[in-house]
Amino acid sequence: MVFADPNAALAQAQAVLMSDPPPLHASVAHQVIGIWQRDWGDLRLALQHLRRASSLAARAKAPDREADTLATLGVGLVHAGRTQQALKILEQAVERGTGHTRARVLYRRAYVGWVLGRHVEALEDIRRAIPLLRQAGDTIWTARALTLRATIHLALGAVDRADADFTAAERLWDTTGQDHDKADVVESRGLAAFRSGDVPLALRLLAEAQEQYARLGTPTLMLSMRRCEVLLAAGLAPEALAEADAAIAVLERSGGQPTRKAELLLIAARAALQAGDPHAASARAAVAVRLFARQRRAWWEAHARLTQIEARAACGWQTSRMVKDAAAVGDRLAAFGAPAAPEAWLLAGRIALALGRTADAQRHLSAAARSRHSGPPLARMTGWTARAMAAQAAGSGPGVLAACRRGLDVLDEYRLTLGASELRARATKRGAELAALAQQALLASSSPRRLLEWSERCRATTLSPPPTRPPADPVLQSSLTAFREIAARAEAARRDGRPVPALERDQRLLERDIRSRTVHLRREAAPDTSRFDPAQLLQELGDDTRLLELIVVNGQVQVLLCGQGRVRRFDAGLLTDAEKEAKLVQDGLRQLAHPGGQARLPMVQAAGRRLEEILLGSATAHLGSGPVVVVPPVRLHRVPWALLPTLQDRVLTVSPSASSWLRGRAIAPPPAGRHVLVRGPGLSGGMEVTELADRYGSAILLEDDHARVPRVLEELDGAALAHICAQGAFRVDSPLFSSLRMADGPLIAHDFERLSRSPYRIILSSCDVARSGTAGADAILGLAAALLPLGTAGLVASSAPVNDEAAVHLMLALHEGLAAGLSLAEALRDARAALPDDAIHRATGWAFTAFGAM
Repeated sequence: MVFADPNAALAQAQAVLMSDPPPLHASVAHQVIGIWQRDWGDLRLALQHLRRASSLAARAKAPDREADTLATLGVGLVHAGRTQQALKILEQAVERGTGHTRARVLYRRAYVGWVLGRHVEALEDIRRAIPLLRQAGDTIWTARALTLRATIHLALGAVDRADADFTAAERLWDTTGQDHDKADVVESRGLAAFRSGDVPLALRLLAEAQEQYARLGTPTLMLSMRRCEVLLAAGLAPEALAEADAAIAVLERSGGQPTRKAELLLIAARAALQAGDPHAASARAAVAVRLFARQRRAWWEAHARLTQIEARAACGWQTSRMVKDAAAVGDRLAAFGAPAAPEAWLLAGRIALALGRTADAQRHLSAAARSRHSGPPLARMTGWTARAMAAQAAGSGPGVLAACRRGLDVLDEYRLTLGASELRARATKRGAELAALAQQALLASSSPRRLLEWSERCRATTLSPPPTRPPADPVLQSSLTAFREIAARAEAARRDGRPVPALERDQRLLERDIRSRTVHLRREAAPDTSRFDPAQLLQELGDDTRLLELIVVNGQVQVLLCGQGRVRRFDAGLLTDAEKEAKLVQDGLRQLAHPGGQARLPMVQAAGRRLEEILLGSATAHLGSGPVVVVPPVRLHRVPWALLPTLQDRVLTVSPSASSWLRGRAIAPPPAGRHVLVRGPGLSGGMEVTELADRYGSAILLEDDHARVPRVLEELDGAALAHICAQGAFRVDSPLFSSLRMADGPLIAHDFERLSRSPYRIILSSCDVARSGTAGADAILGLAAALLPLGTAGLVASSAPVNDEAAVHLMLALHEGLAAGLSLAEALRDARAALPDDAIHRATGWAFTAFGAM
């Protein structure tokens, strides 16, 4: 009963002890309380009750009962870190138990073997137990044993065997009332899905298990640990770190299991490393290593040592001793049958290469490369990365490219299972090293066209459209509605000067729920299998248009100039210098948006000249006089490109990739040609909306209280042109929650993903909504960035705060150009030229950029 309804079992056991029971019954009651305290409470109290249970069983002269309690005590002692004592007690339990009881004792010893990382011994014990349990007709314990065997298979990398055992166990659980055990199987299947590379299914199953545990009212420490693992694989390191640290705090307050604390510290170390804090990662990993060593858990200790060495390498330490240690950890992990062994060998090879020890590096990289043909996607990527590095060390450019191509194919395969934009973007980080290796090889080969192909190859999957539409999930829709309501109430409270901590807390909880539900989405649409063709791009560009694709190799900007039937490469400046100048420009534009900031104009113009020199170099002399398309690296998407002197008077478009620009050119406008004008509440500007409604005549106008998110989305779906004037907010901490303020709350990027078809053209007359956040290797997240992959051919938005009155003048001039049949980029160029020649209007014109193709 303690695993069917834990809290009810605890209450009943306490009631038994209050009734002066005989020793046999008291032994059972103490054992139940001990199990409850061991798994969900205070381990110190658990050991007291379990020892008392064993003593009472001996007094009752019931050998099988005593064996059963000793086995449970052995499990508790292992979790307390008293490994040698636990193993002796478990051996005594095996000797005293007979038949059916011995099978249960063997199950517990197998569980202890799994906790200690002694998987081969654990597998032998569980294989001996399962036939005995089946013969006894013990459905519950047979199902438990199958679940444990599946979990051991997972630790050994045998995902198919694990899945078969989980399926068999689940069938048995359906015939019992063991709700907690059933939830545990769902949780374990989530771990199996994760091991096989199916992150959305893993997160969905873990969420389902969490709901089942919540109904039972039991804590979910193991679930938190497994969820952290999946979040790490999904690239959500800050979330994983926060959850691991919170679980450690709960464990310490409750006096819980030291074994679990060690595991959580390892997860926290890995999360800190992914989150970019190697010093914190090293400190946590060092504590985990000490705890695992003290607990005699060699399998776990080897994993913690690997993380510790990775953290030290990330801190900039590279020594011969680290090469030796990483290789030794790889050998130990391989001896344990752990799938992480290739990661250790790859690390050893990488450090050896940095130290110039090529022969040692080749040996370790060859060992790591063996994983490239089998296992889950991320393990195969490790293998292909090792193969590419070995080829680079051997001076084989073709070998580097072949390995990188295969590795990125594996990344695409993995990312195509992810339905959420955030997960797909963050997964690109896994391919960052492969992309860098390929670009370095191609830079040495002096082939600009092939470098362009590889640049597009690396950007392609990042910008593929979201494949799954959320509206089918009523819970998600309900959460989005509640989020808008809470956000609107918080905004109103801020305006009135009232405290908002409670509302902000509720808003964060809803944001977490929305993110949690969106990351469960799977990709259902067929992937785009077409490959980028430079010849097609050059044909589409013709003789007049130039496309500038900027890539960064070894920290230096390289300009690929496409046009007139060829691709040329030019060296430019350092990315770090460009980022410094871009920040100066952004700060200057922010000040120029106000009447008192005119004195900043010369500084902004000077920064624009320096920025052009750094970013474009000598390529500016070969641009001709026609339109220009700029494809910037992700870290330069905030640059106001119209400020650069050579680009100021041109038809200028910014696109996330050349492939994206080609796709935008191919999008046909909707036949209905519907125009939608939206003006959100609380604006001092935005007066162009009323005048535009008069100009367009039949346009749909949604203003003030009528501009509510459901109605706005309904009208935007499939529109030919949408003009939205609303207060915008960019969220640095969570770009997909960047928003436009509507009457009922914020309209966020997640809302746009619910559209069947995004508007053909969109004009966002709001401050700062073109800003994007970075994710993964070369992915962008944000409100404007979310629209282009959804079917929007062209978009105008600002990357900086703007002056409201000047924005009205620019918007009206922009629409005049559109009415005359111009493209967005052409109309924006003419609109800038039509503005008064003062600092405020010039800054406003520079702040707005045309994105996409039309």
